[in-house]
Amino acid sequence: MKNAIDTYFKPVKDSYSTRVRRVGKAGIFVAFILICVALSLITPRFLTVSNLTIIVTQVSINALLAFGVTFVIITGGIDLSLGSMVAVTGVVAALFAHPDTYPVIVPVLIGLLSGLLFGAFNGFVITRSKVPPFIVTLGTMTIGRGLALILSKGRPISNLSDSFNFIGGGQLQGIPMPIIILIVAFVACSVVLRKTVLGRYMYAVGGNEQAAKASGINLSKVKLTVYTMSGGLAALAGIVLTSRITTGQPNAGAGFELDAIAAAIIGGTSTSGGTGTITGTLIGALLIGVISNGLDLLNVTSYYQQVVMGIIIIGAVVLDSMNQK
Repeated sequence: MKNAIDTYFKPVKDSYSTRVRRVGKAGIFVAFILICVALSLITPRFLTVSNLTIIVTQVSINALLAFGVTFVIITGGIDLSLGSMVAVTGVVAALFAHPDTYPVIVPVLIGLLSGLLFGAFNGFVITRSKVPPFIVTLGTMTIGRGLALILSKGRPISNLSDSFNFIGGGQLQGIPMPIIILIVAFVACSVVLRKTVLGRYMYAVGGNEQAAKASGINLSKVKLTVYTMSGGLAALAGIVLTSRITTGQPNAGAGFELDAIAAAIIGGTSTSGGTGTITGTLIGALLIGVISNGLDLLNVTSYYQQVVMGIIIIGAVVLDSMNQK
């Protein structure tokens, strides 16, 4: 099986399109650096330790979601239920995070488990029904939002324990916890994608399902695993967000799935599957965060910010389409 997969990957590695993508990824990094330099020259407040810390802290939630959806897009799928998963897992965690009730590990584990189950449900329906992932996750997006409202009875869940709030608002050796969680997740996801058999299977399934199937890869198992992982990362993002705002908000996460998908695509993940890296996704998330922060510092209204982000997303998709051709 290994030889078959290696044979599948060899022409891809040597292809012209792959070399073009490498240049594109380098271009994203260069663009990120240039934007940072430009903003530091325009406003002195940008290049300060406090502001950079704020940027990375704010980016952490989107990046966690983007890591999960990167796995999904690489296999040729999509997940529109991420924002709803953030809400429902945050609410579930908050229900068990009141003071003097359970140790902090309980709400964290229950929140993560709910996200894993939600993601597994997505994967199960997609693999068993053969319905396009866009349709399935569009439906579960509505289901998740409804569940969050039902569990919270339509009201924010407050009065969370200090130990739980530490996850999103505390610091360890002066480093905010969301940044530490982001770093750990980045390393773990990079290892999975680059160093494991599962990672190789993801690329194979997204690159050519028929070739992957002929190589002996269980397509349903890979897709089920990928959507489950995406759900787990969405749950982690939901827990961090709930801890940061110190309440379980049933309306939290609205539109988060679009930012996460944008970060993945801007970072070089191909919408047609088979291509993408966690490093590129992180750069894409940081680029979005830097632009948003820079526009805030320049007192640009949020309306214009949405226009700018839309243009960037369209540009990234157009470049991806050109690379495909």
